[in-house]
Amino acid sequence: MSNYDCHACREYNSLSRRQFIGAASGAAFAALTAPAWLPRVAYARQDCSGRDVIISIYLRGGADGLSMVVPFADPAYYAARPALAIPHPDSGDPNAAIALDEFFGFAPAMAPLVEAYRAGHLLVVHATGMVNATRSHFDAQRFMEVGKAADPTLYTGWLGRHLASVPPLRPDAILRGVGINTGLQRTLVGGPETLPIPNLDQFGLTGNAQTLAARRQAISDMYAMTHDPLRAAGETTLLTIDLLNQIDFAGYQPKGGAVYPAGAFGLALKSTAALLKAQVGVEAVAIDLGGWDHHNSEGPISGAMADLMTQLSQGLAAIHADLFSRSGAGTPNVTVVVTTEFGRRVDENGSGGTDHGYGGAMLVLGGNVAGGRVLAQWPGLAPDQLFEQRDLMVTIDYRHVLAEIVQYRLGNANLDYVFPDFTPNFRGVVCPSTA
Repeated sequence: MSNYDCHACREYNSLSRRQFIGAASGAAFAALTAPAWLPRVAYARQDCSGRDVIISIYLRGGADGLSMVVPFADPAYYAARPALAIPHPDSGDPNAAIALDEFFGFAPAMAPLVEAYRAGHLLVVHATGMVNATRSHFDAQRFMEVGKAADPTLYTGWLGRHLASVPPLRPDAILRGVGINTGLQRTLVGGPETLPIPNLDQFGLTGNAQTLAARRQAISDMYAMTHDPLRAAGETTLLTIDLLNQIDFAGYQPKGGAVYPAGAFGLALKSTAALLKAQVGVEAVAIDLGGWDHHNSEGPISGAMADLMTQLSQGLAAIHADLFSRSGAGTPNVTVVVTTEFGRRVDENGSGGTDHGYGGAMLVLGGNVAGGRVLAQWPGLAPDQLFEQRDLMVTIDYRHVLAEIVQYRLGNANLDYVFPDFTPNFRGVVCPSTA
């Protein structure tokens, strides 16, 4: 969902073009069945009906958290960004930040999320990220998605390991995880019954409709003559095609007055809502929104970043209205997590943009989220408070947030497996499940 971006650095554009195809192609194949090399983890005993489904949204490119969630009460913010800073809420400027509390505010383009925030369903986490600093898109995305920094031997993703270490929500589920992408996002790698599907409404066999049944049978017969894991992969793919073809994605009518934004991101969210309401056993969906690498002409008020923030906020607001309206039967409990590989440098550059930084912002949306607040241990933006004298410090490891969601909302206590060599410190991000 990300095209070549003329505002971005060379590494980001190269990574966007590759889309992890080399890694994801093998990973998608391996993820269709429980691989033989997967460590055996004891399932926690729980009532699975109380578990949430998770939607993981990754803002690829390194989103500028200081523009999304403005620390307007820190005077160093305005000193560092004379051209890019979002005006103070009390400035009288029509483009002023929207105050969330006495310190932080949303950029105007994030206004569609104010309702979810005030309803207590949206939590903002600031000065967060991966504590092992790297300014490489490739390394930061890889290590963040596997859930362990600086370990090139770890291949599976944190969400894939979650799926591998809990029983399915539905014992008969043939599809538990979906990456809406051409290749499976590393976050989901290693998850059983997990597939990359670029468009949920167009997943199937192309060609003449009159010969479809015969071609499907021929493919099924060919896979039946092979051995696992190839045979299982082929069978799962065909069953998934049959499953998705029973869902009317094109005719789906959102609830709660939800209006999804135009474009691939909005379509992915709308299709995800339809998929989850069908309750076919899907437990995790990964969606990308790329294009956040703004080294020049960032435009947080009117420009490239403002456009992306509008897409993001409108999409999340639509999910909030659609899935949390409770106006229709069959709506599952859902938690949405929005992450990015790193934030941007505090000082704007000479090209109207920002360069690769360190600390950034996360968003957590859900009916069981302890929201309506900004969770932060604010380190300050004065030069002597910055990481390496240039970046927002990371004071909350992103895994603290994810681990709490995994245990309390996804019903998985195997945190030492999902996040190896990490001891989480829960911050009251979500309400524990009573199941």
